Parts: sequence; C-alpha cells; structure tokens
Amino acid sequence: MKKPVVVIGMGEMGDLFARGFLKIGHPVYPLLRGMDAEELAAEIRNPELVLVAVGEHELHSVLEGLPEVWRDRLGLLQNELLPSDWLSRGIADPTVIVVWFDKKKNRPFVNVLPTPLCGPRADLVLRALQAVEVPCFEVPPEALLYELARKSLYILTINIVGIVMPSGASVGELWEHHRELAEKVAGEIMDIQAHLMETPLPRARLMAGMLEGFDGDPGHICMGRSAALRLRRALRQAERVGVETPALRRIADAMA
Repeated sequence: MKKPVVVIGMGEMGDLFARGFLKIGHPVYPLLRGMDAEELAAEIRNPELVLVAVGEHELHSVLEGLPEVWRDRLGLLQNELLPSDWLSRGIADPTVIVVWFDKKKNRPFVNVLPTPLCGPRADLVLRALQAVEVPCFEVPPEALLYELARKSLYILTINIVGIVMPSGASVGELWEHHRELAEKVAGEIMDIQAHLMETPLPRARLMAGMLEGFDGDPGHICMGRSAALRLRRALRQAERVGVETPALRRIADAMA
C-alpha cells in the first residue's frame, strides 16, 4: 500500500489535488478547520506529502502550528509565495507548486499555463496532477524564484488593475485598454518583489512571462475576491521595504 498524503484545507484546490493523489493510489487524509493537527500527526507520522492547500492569508498560522514530524515533507501552493515564508520557519526544502489554473465550485478547472513544480516530491505531485489532466512540469531549484515572481506579478497586476476596470473585465481587455496602467503597476510590483526576495529580478523576462499568462487565457476575469486584500498587502510591503508606489496609491485612492 502506498503512503498516505495529508491535505490541509479541503477547498476547491485541496479537493482537486486530493482526487489526483487518490487516482494514483495514495490514501488521502484531510486536515479540516477545527481538527487537531497533532492528533492527526500522531496517527500519520510518516506521510508521503503534507500539502498545505489553504489560502495565502492562512498560510503563516498553518505553518506555525505544523507538527514537527511533518515539516520535512511539506507541499505549498499559495499565490504570492516567497522563500522567506518557509525559510523563516526553519523549513528548508518544501515541494512548491506554482499554480496556473483556476478552480471554482461546481466548475471544471480552467488552465492558464502549465503549472511548474519544484522540490523533493515534485514527481509525486506531477503524477497526481497528470491523473486529473492538469498540465504541469518539473523545474530545477534555480528556476523556482523566477516562477514564483512571474506568478505573483501576474496575479497582483491583473487583480489590482482590475479594481479600476468595469466589473467582469478580462485580461485581454486590460492589456488592450489599460496597458499603460498595467505596465506601471507591474513595474511597482517588481520593485516590491525584488526587495522581498532580496535579489535583482529579470524584469523584461518577467514581463514577457506575465504576457504569456495573458495569452494563455485572454478571457480570464481580472478582479478576484482577494483583489482589495492584495492591494493593501502590496502597499504595506512597499512601505516596509521603502518602495515608492504612486500607481498603487492612485488605485487605492480610487477605492476609498
């Protein structure tokens, strides 16, 4: 019998991954809200993977309460993920999934680009995603920072610019009608990300990578439910690292 997989958080994303693991023969044990992680870890001390499938706003509290026996077999899939999110908690080498598909309740997933996977259990996740027909591929550790920065640039730019666009506006419409604003917002996001990642970023390559995402699903709706939260978080990060963000400020003022 194959080793079990623990999935923390069983929303739409956790459910899709759980189905993939089941399809390749791994028992799946969910850790739901209100359950005791230590109790489950006492029963399942040696899982193949512990996938944290909660939203980014819950990630830090989940990592803080993570049982010690699970810390060396972690999988992370959140948007806006930074290496400091795991390194600051003494987690050296998680498996990271840079999700490029969207999953809404009672709807099939919508793919934007193939999903990059990196880390010690990337092959397991690759097989699970392939089992549910999600395009994906493995990348080496040296490619991970770019993939994280590219996805953050994409999601932050479309969500934040989407705040000042008509309701239901698409990524294609954003680039056609609001390109100048999108470029300014993207530039400020890259400034913030470079400080947070503590390294210069390949700005031209990241912009090209973001546009690959635009081309991958031009009809993708810009403004998600978390758009205002993402804007506020970006402004707090900019203030903390000393980055000027006039375009982000103007959008925040328009929300007020």
